[in-house]
Amino acid sequence: MQQTLISKITNRLTSTQKKFVAEAIGTFVVVVFATGSVVIDAKTNGVLGIPFIAFAPFVGVALGVYLFGKISMAHFNPAVTVGFMITKHITKIQLIYYFAAEIIGALLGTLFVKYIIGNEANLGANAPNYAFPLPVVFGVEIIASALLMAVILIVVYTKGLKGFGAIVIGGMVGLDIFFLAFISGASMNPARSLAPALVSGMVNDLWLYWTAPFVGTSIVALALRKKFMYSQDI
Repeated sequence: MQQTLISKITNRLTSTQKKFVAEAIGTFVVVVFATGSVVIDAKTNGVLGIPFIAFAPFVGVALGVYLFGKISMAHFNPAVTVGFMITKHITKIQLIYYFAAEIIGALLGTLFVKYIIGNEANLGANAPNYAFPLPVVFGVEIIASALLMAVILIVVYTKGLKGFGAIVIGGMVGLDIFFLAFISGASMNPARSLAPALVSGMVNDLWLYWTAPFVGTSIVALALRKKFMYSQDI
């Protein structure tokens, strides 16, 4: 029923417009769940903790993939979009409007969090733990992003992993956050990091989230591009 409603809304749009709208809305949902959970946890003085902060993005990503996977392949993440360009699922021209949609969706998501949920915890901006050596922080963020890209490509290759693709991709995001956020922040998503950082003014760590995720997804995409053939069934 939800897919039918989405189809009715977008049936008058061109293919490119559908992808743009899907990526913008999907990224909005992901950012609201991912950053909103951090803000809610801060508002409750950390009572909910990392299980909640990891579970919420799992739900948001799974929901976005379920709703928009067959429209835009459900990137919601510039680093994943670069990975898909490397594997030739999208073109360099498509990369531009994917990036635009993801950033717009992320910014709208952060504004929603700010004015509807709250502005605690720097609006859920990612922050690395500099108690760890910088190479470790950078490496962990690369690993988290690489794991996500690998799972996404497996889902694409298996044409949706028998209907469980959305859960598997969302689950990988949640697991990365649960086990690795205490070191690198486990963003895996430059758009998710960019929006709350810009709106809150906490931009000092953006260099990490606009480098390491791209390295991680690109390594996996380059390594596996010949194996994972084109498919849009997620």
